Amino acid sequence: MRSWVWPGVLDVIAVLVFVAIGRASHDEAGSVTGFLTTAWPFLAGLALGWAVTRAWNGPLPLWPTGVGIWIVTVAAGMVLRVISGQGTAGAFIIVALLFLGLVLLGWRTVAKFFMNAAPSS
Repeated sequence: MRSWVWPGVLDVIAVLVFVAIGRASHDEAGSVTGFLTTAWPFLAGLALGWAVTRAWNGPLPLWPTGVGIWIVTVAAGMVLRVISGQGTAGAFIIVALLFLGLVLLGWRTVAKFFMNAAPSS
């Protein structure tokens, strides 16, 4: 399997967890259509972030790849939410920045730690 597949999967999971937690906190967890409506702008933003940073060439570095993916995911996700008539309250933007930053950069930090701690062969 290509070295960028698992990082891509982890990034998608991060976005989907963000959407699931957000929808559950607003008692909107039951609708698949609602979930997909909320998720698509951020998944599209994530894809754009991967394209802008060319993450398939090296998805693990925090800088510039991880930070680029994080910022583009949130920014593009918010723009797409506005275009599609969804809300972008200030508190939501802050929560999205914090949560997605923590998760998208967090798993990369943990992976880097374990990669550096692993004995070389």
